[in-house]
Order: sequence, then structure tokens, then C-alpha cells
Amino acid sequence: MRSYGDVSPGAPRVAGAVLSACDDPSVPWHRIVRADGSLAKGARQRALLEAEGVPFRGERVDMRAARLPD
Repeated sequence: MRSYGDVSPGAPRVAGAVLSACDDPSVPWHRIVRADGSLAKGARQRALLEAEGVPFRGERVDMRAARLPD
């Protein structure tokens, strides 16, 4: 699990814009979330993450448990 800032330090909104415009089904866009673990794509993104076993704390991804090491 990564945040937009992890993918694009200094320009997280750019990463979000690029992923939002991407139509390639092989790109795992759902694995990129906001730094606080909240989801940009709501229920659709959550369903994909839950299917992969990503842990949640309420409405947010548990980033302490799910974030990939640097």
C-alpha cells in the first residue's frame, strides 16, 4: 500500500490525476490511497482492497499495517 505522496513526493495531486485518467486494467490504481488511509474512489476501491486482504480501521486503510516499506 502506498499513498499518493509516496508515489509522487512533492506532487501527490499529479499522481492522483494520472491514476484517475488511466484506463489500463493492468495498473493497480486501487493500491494508492491518501496519506491518512482514506479512499479516493470509495466503495469500489474498498471492495478491491478488501478482496486483497488489506486491513481497515473504520473507513480508512490501516496504513501502519498495510504501508509497504521504503
